[in-house]
Amino acid sequence: LVDPSTSPSDVVFTGESPLDPSITMFFRAVICALALGVATAFTAPTRSAWTMSTNDLYQGSVATQTAVPGYGGALSRGCMRETAESTILVQGGSLRTWSYRSPLVEQVQVVLSTEGRPLDADIELWHGPDNTPCKMRVYVENGQLRPFSAVIDTPRGPNTVAIRNIGQIEFPFAADVYANDVEDPSEECIASSATIQGGALRTYPFDTMVDSVEVLLKTDGRPLNARIELLQGPNNNKQVIELYTEDGFDRPFFCILETPGSGNVVRIVNTAPVEFPMTAGVVPHSINQDTGDGLVLGGDVVIGGDLGW
Repeated sequence: LVDPSTSPSDVVFTGESPLDPSITMFFRAVICALALGVATAFTAPTRSAWTMSTNDLYQGSVATQTAVPGYGGALSRGCMRETAESTILVQGGSLRTWSYRSPLVEQVQVVLSTEGRPLDADIELWHGPDNTPCKMRVYVENGQLRPFSAVIDTPRGPNTVAIRNIGQIEFPFAADVYANDVEDPSEECIASSATIQGGALRTYPFDTMVDSVEVLLKTDGRPLNARIELLQGPNNNKQVIELYTEDGFDRPFFCILETPGSGNVVRIVNTAPVEFPMTAGVVPHSINQDTGDGLVLGGDVVIGGDLGW
């Protein structure tokens, strides 16, 4: 007992601590463990845990995507993009669809190619039930030499791109639809647009040095019906596109045509009535400056008759 008159500074404790040292260390370990657990529970998540990539917004195809090694070279030539991993093979008579639920996807690029065989396909844009605002029929004589590449506008999602191979089973083709790095028409192509009245046609010849051509078609909001032909020689169709768009201002059509060789002519026909004019811009996309270095005047001409006598 302590005398009440004694000051606290005069009190001296003697003997052992009321708690055993082992018990004290045990409590200290428990408190440290609880503090560490609370700190871990309130740690902010890392960036990889909550960041969503832009690619997640347009997660691609309903169909299973498999690599098609034999078609990579043709695709890279048409759209200048490595697409071997996302390219799928569409057999003759089959249908593949690519669905985009996000409204942020406003354009997609469609690339079709073969290993040298003809290409015959139907491409449709589905926007809602039983609504097809854009569709086209595509024919290419050689899908490896002239792969098909076009940009389809997809405003106000969700949208679905449907590609059907209407050729026979012996004529498969590789298809790729993507929303990244979509090609846009050049300023020259937009500035050179000219009006084509309903039922009229216009031709655009190109030099041998032109490797590819840009084609841009649009209207003032009216429906767009057109036929695009790539000719090489008199009435020799190398590529044909039959196009329909319900609104040529909201959904203009842009494509890139490969034009290898000489004598290439792009012919555009407005298949709509005279009440539905459209504007068309056709300019070179890529030019090969080395094309004319190895040419010899008359070197690729075969002369028949009495030559050699």
